[in-house]
Amino acid sequence: MLNIVIFGPPGAGKGTHSIRITEKYKMMHISTGDIFREKIAKQTPLGMEAKSYMDQGQLVPDELVVKVLVSVVERNPDVNGFIFDGFPRTINQAQKLDETLKEKNIPLDLVLSLDVNKEELINRLVKRGIDSGRSDDTFEVINHRIQVYENQTQPLLEYYQKQNKIETVHGIGSIDDIFADICKVIDKHI
Repeated sequence: MLNIVIFGPPGAGKGTHSIRITEKYKMMHISTGDIFREKIAKQTPLGMEAKSYMDQGQLVPDELVVKVLVSVVERNPDVNGFIFDGFPRTINQAQKLDETLKEKNIPLDLVLSLDVNKEELINRLVKRGIDSGRSDDTFEVINHRIQVYENQTQPLLEYYQKQNKIETVHGIGSIDDIFADICKVIDKHI
């Protein structure tokens, strides 16, 4: 079993590469963003609460995220591993994730950090917003999301570096080239 956190700013390619990783390595993809979007589409109370934060480019509170994560992990005890996409986003979430995994005797083996510059992120997210119609991909919200990432999420690099779990992959180039670099890193940990 190999458990991975895929890490990077909004638009770095976490979702794209998470799907490819799960297909190649037969892991389970846990995307808090996808889970919340599904709950929003179904207009569940949790989904509507999460939507109010997401539409403003803010992070969904830790308590909501942890509830969702724990339920998914508990429903899937027999998978080859998990790839956590979009979680954790804060030191508090990382600590809660560590505690939850430790309670279940599940190691967190690797944190893949996708490194992409701000200009490229903005271009990708604006294009995604136009292509998909996502309400959280407007120029104003994108800038705010990147600022929130820099202030609240980027400190996780140091948190995981202290645990010797960070591996950085340059996230600019073709999707296939970036994925090949990601696979080289994962293969070292299998």
